[in-house]
Amino acid sequence: MSDLLRFASCGETWIWLMRHVTHNGGPALDDRGPIIEAPAVLFEVTGLAWDDPVLKCYGDAGKIPLYSSKFSERSIVPPFKYSYGGRLRQFLGVDQLGWVADVLRAKPYTKSGWISLTAPGEPPDAVPCLTSLAFRLRAGRLVMTAAFRSQNVFTSYLNYVPLRGIQSEVADDLMVGCGSMRIFVDVPHIYTADEATVGEILQLSERDGPGEGEAVPGPDHRICPIP
Repeated sequence: MSDLLRFASCGETWIWLMRHVTHNGGPALDDRGPIIEAPAVLFEVTGLAWDDPVLKCYGDAGKIPLYSSKFSERSIVPPFKYSYGGRLRQFLGVDQLGWVADVLRAKPYTKSGWISLTAPGEPPDAVPCLTSLAFRLRAGRLVMTAAFRSQNVFTSYLNYVPLRGIQSEVADDLMVGCGSMRIFVDVPHIYTADEATVGEILQLSERDGPGEGEAVPGPDHRICPIP
């Protein structure tokens, strides 16, 4: 896709997503309170790591263990109502990551390496935001697509870096490297209660340009440093 947005780092992605919702969103409601809701987005990210300079400057390091546990633990970790770790590794008795690795091992060209994290008829308040993952082998590397039915973009980076860990787990099983990660978010939003904090981060990120390394133009022509 020639018009697919591509980002070099998780931090660059995070800043762009918050700006997207702030500039293009409108008022809506959520169980947790009023939100600003924006149009759906589709993009690819190449670099995802906790040492990303943007995340180190503006992210909440204290939340990293909690969000990481949602992807690593098979049991539900409060305050979450579901476990991605459980749905990926023992969903309805199936180790889905092991299954998808077997599928790709048998047919490296396949487009059928798609797994669901939802089940028909489950309680609506327990339907996960991340609904599916797709894995493909391309040019000797494992690429992955993550589909979110909804996402609070203020905390999106806390999901994206652990998702690279899931991608790496399958890639290691197949003994290949990781390619890019494609992400679709159907309903990106920000809670109104976080609007002021988001605005402050956007202001500071434009002023400070945190981090070291080569600066590359992002999709909106903003110069963003990458690790």
